[in-house]
Order: sequence, then structure tokens, then C-alpha cells
Amino acid sequence: MEVVLVFVSAALVNNFVLSRSLGICPFIGVSKRLDTSLGMGLAVTLVMAFASAITHIVYNGILVPLGLEFLHIIAFVLITACLVQVVEMYLKKNAPNLYKALGIFLPLITTNCAVLGALLLNIELFSGSIVLAMVHAVGAAAGFTLALVLFSGIRERLNYSPVPKLFEGVPIAMIVAGLMSIAFLGFTGMINL
Repeated sequence: MEVVLVFVSAALVNNFVLSRSLGICPFIGVSKRLDTSLGMGLAVTLVMAFASAITHIVYNGILVPLGLEFLHIIAFVLITACLVQVVEMYLKKNAPNLYKALGIFLPLITTNCAVLGALLLNIELFSGSIVLAMVHAVGAAAGFTLALVLFSGIRERLNYSPVPKLFEGVPIAMIVAGLMSIAFLGFTGMINL
């Protein structure tokens, strides 16, 4: 039961993009097309899940016993960068269209504050359980993907809607993001971690 609560909390109640305002850059930049958003969401999910497991092991198995906890952010960014490189090489070889569509946003997963935020929260909240840390990371990535896909679907519809000239492009995107954030506030207080 606790696993389900952690997952739902990370995906809906404490959505990284819409509740915590983390990962806004790819949220705005990649969300123009549904397929690109889904691809970015899957890439972030892979990186977050594997980075969560690896950083948990490195933090609790190496940094804490050696008294080097202060190096955790550097270690987390390096681990994330290595994983992003693996995902980038895989996409370049097996999905070149998605690789081209993601463009600069794929390497920027390394410094995506949503990924680093999930890893830091895992250490703070779930340092004793690698399973809960991974469930939290996958839930956060699922929430990130959900926000991206919903937002891109709305943006694709807006391309065919009569939007006043003043609001075309980024202004209407920010208004929609704000309204989505307000909608996700309805989940607030549902689960407390």
C-alpha cells in the first residue's frame, strides 16, 4: 500500500512540474508535439529510475560510510550525465527522428532540476529503502510525462484555435500551464509524505 501512495503522491499530488515548478524548461520547450513530449517523458523516466537506484547505492554505500555526504550533488549530477549519454546514444542509433526532435533538450536532462530534485528528495525521504526511492522516482517521472503529454495535447489544439494575436505562442502556453497547475492543486492534501 505504501508503494502505491508514494507513486500517486509523486505523480499527482506533488507533481514536479505543476506543483513544485521543477523541469519547466523541457515542459515549455518540448511540449509543442505529442510524440516529442512522450519521447522526452520516456527518456526522463529511464534516466530518473536508473539514476535513483544508482545514486541510492552510491550515497548509502560509498558516500555515507566514508563521511563524504557533502559530495552528493556532484556525484548525482555525474551519474545522471552518464545515464543521459547512454540514453542519447541509444536514441541516436535506434530512434533518429526522436533524437532530432528532442534536440538540445535531451542532453539538458543532465541538469534538469526535476531529475536532481527527485534524487535529492529520495535521499531525504527514502534513504532507508531503495524500493521506495525508485517508486518515487518513477512516479515523479510519470507525473512529468503526464504533464508534458497533457500540455502538448492542449498546445496542438491551440494551433488550430482562434487565439488573439497578443496571446499567440508563449503567452497562451503560460496561461494554459497556469490553469493546469491550478487543476493539479485539487490533489493537494490528498496524500502527505
